[in-house]
Amino acid sequence: CERYPGAAISKPIFDSNKRAADIESTTTSTYMPMTSSSRAVIAISMAIQNGSLSKLQSSFNGIFAIYKKQGPTSADVLNTLKKALLKEAGVANPNPRKRNKQPLKIGHGGTLDSNASGVLVVGIGEGTKMLTTMLAGSKKYRAVGELGKATDTLDVTGNVVEEKSYDHITKEAFEEKLKQFTGEIMQVPPLYSALKKDGKRMSVLLKQGQEVEAKPARPVTVYSLSLQDFSPPYFTIDVECGGGFYVRSLVDDLAKALSSCAHIKELTRTKQGQFTLEEHALKEDRWTLKDISQALQPCPNPSGQQKNAKKAKSKHKPTPSKSKGDDGDTND
Repeated sequence: CERYPGAAISKPIFDSNKRAADIESTTTSTYMPMTSSSRAVIAISMAIQNGSLSKLQSSFNGIFAIYKKQGPTSADVLNTLKKALLKEAGVANPNPRKRNKQPLKIGHGGTLDSNASGVLVVGIGEGTKMLTTMLAGSKKYRAVGELGKATDTLDVTGNVVEEKSYDHITKEAFEEKLKQFTGEIMQVPPLYSALKKDGKRMSVLLKQGQEVEAKPARPVTVYSLSLQDFSPPYFTIDVECGGGFYVRSLVDDLAKALSSCAHIKELTRTKQGQFTLEEHALKEDRWTLKDISQALQPCPNPSGQQKNAKKAKSKHKPTPSKSKGDDGDTND
């Protein structure tokens, strides 16, 4: 995931009297002291009411984690989240896909494909600038694979293209083979991925019936790899890896090394950076301004020297290239 560009945003249209009444009742109906999260929610609502985009951005900046369920794409999940926040903040008929007309900048730090679930790190406001580090950082996954069948997408969503015997594979042999895929290894990305050819995603080109050549092998890092369950034809592995790693490719390569074939049935991202599935990933019923403001990890305040260095660098900075993407498992 690359840094999401800032967007030109138009002033939303809504009932300012109603929003003012809502805010007044929130702030004056009780004498209980406000928490920092309550102040953040009110600041956001007031910023939208007054049409102050700068105040809106300054009051809601940082990164947090949400739970992505199996089914929708990461982009769809992000749009659902953005729509919910804009609606709660008072924007009438929000359309999260029109980035240049929204007072909320938001992005994610590493795609999970539609068949995968788990931790999706989100940056909001200035927090979108922190997403590059999330993309390059370590991640943990739990994958359930099936031996004996290979698919064109390397997961359960694809068509079966090969079948092989797996009766000869023992648990001991499987665990021994895992050692070959730990550390610095070379990996060929899947054909069905968000990697691009001539500016278009390879997965899209393939679905259009066009021929696509595999990208060359590239170095990736596997910090740890362990077998959690072995019940042929199914197996479960845990993997901790660096950026640009494809769990689908790992399962495919592992099965080939065992003289068989395999594909992924289930994939869950259990950790990304400091965010874990159990402790930090907000489920959809908690995609609210209050819950997110409480979970938000704020952006670090740059020193004066850092600000000056950044200004100097920006004067000579070339146009950024498109990110090559991250695994999660794919970038679709």
